[in-house]
Amino acid sequence: MSLLVRGATILTVNDAFDVIEGDVFVVNDRIESVGSVGDVRADRVINAHGNFLLPGFIQTHIHLCQTLFRGYADDMALLEWLRTRIWPMEAAHTPASLASSARLAAAELLLGGTTSVLTMETVHDTDAVFEALEPIGIRAVVGKCMMDADLEAPARLIEKTAASIDESTALAARWHGRADGRLRAAFAPRFAPSCSRELLEAVAALSAQHGLLVHTHASENRDEVALVSRLTGTSNIRYLQKTGLTSHRLCLAHCVWADDGEQELLAADAVKVLHCPGSNLKLGSGIAPVVDMRRRGISVSLGADGAACNNELDMFKEMRLATALQAITRGAGSLTAADALHMATREGARALGLEAEIGSIEPGKRADFIIVDRDRPHLASSPDPVSAIVYAARPSDVRTTVVDGRVLVDDFHLTGLDVAGVVRVGADEARMLASRAL
Repeated sequence: MSLLVRGATILTVNDAFDVIEGDVFVVNDRIESVGSVGDVRADRVINAHGNFLLPGFIQTHIHLCQTLFRGYADDMALLEWLRTRIWPMEAAHTPASLASSARLAAAELLLGGTTSVLTMETVHDTDAVFEALEPIGIRAVVGKCMMDADLEAPARLIEKTAASIDESTALAARWHGRADGRLRAAFAPRFAPSCSRELLEAVAALSAQHGLLVHTHASENRDEVALVSRLTGTSNIRYLQKTGLTSHRLCLAHCVWADDGEQELLAADAVKVLHCPGSNLKLGSGIAPVVDMRRRGISVSLGADGAACNNELDMFKEMRLATALQAITRGAGSLTAADALHMATREGARALGLEAEIGSIEPGKRADFIIVDRDRPHLASSPDPVSAIVYAARPSDVRTTVVDGRVLVDDFHLTGLDVAGVVRVGADEARMLASRAL
């Protein structure tokens, strides 16, 4: 199939950060040409005159399984939030509630312009998440949460070390590369206090053997940092290095309290940092040193985290917060709108190991892009497209979302999901889950 988008203002996010007026021609799942494509025939033509076209957002830290927890876990710091709300609710999940949670999240993400996610699920039934996502069309790297050592967690979340490893590798065998490569698997140890050293060392070896990403948390909160120091005798990120985990395959969420030495370690080992400003603010965790990390050459991308701690999955908000928070700590303009858009697209692709495939509007790349309606009071007068997207646009402005050349949001409507049904089932599942857990 072929798709032609005519007359857009194209934010390419290529190496030159070109913004051009023109067309995008897609054949099957790839971008064939960008700019003035001439007189070509296409199966579908979208008139995008006056609209912005840009790469789909890539959220590199999400918990799809926590979407049903929205509103049940507010106004708490990280460790209390985990122990009194998140872990009991994760333990109460069923395959049906997990599938519902994933569908609800996917609907919100696609309608808001996110085309790819890196997500950590709960300990059990991760097949249900893969099964829910496959027909929807979103691009996803999914990891089963791994926990074998946390005495604070409910019994259902504590695994035998070998069982955790076996199930994670079995999931990868079943799902990695499915849907023409749109679905991939990752190892997802929760964080150092929940995982034995044996588990972390095994994950490091398996990641190297199979080339799979590792997705975990580190240095999100001061109490967590102190806990890791007490348990391991060293700092969080230095401990992960001792286990062999730090490499270009490691995707490390938060790093709010990474000190200078740890930042140097992250840079030397090409670890990817996943910045979640909205979650960090709501949980009172702090402001990550994003400008410092970027100056050291560390790849920093963006994610909303989960609906239990944000409480929305809105990349426009995360871009704005990222720039504003660095303005407070490092000065106005220290992280620009262009930097934030780069983090939301190109750096996200880099974190997923897909920089050659997605993240910019260029011939040969996969056709993952969004069209944003410019004909809105809050966008119409802006002279700078990048400023308009980062500082003024909203999820409700996303007119079209395309993944692998498939139009998944068409004229503001999801094409592959009954949104009203997904919302209705999600509300019912959330109530039943809470009644089991709380």
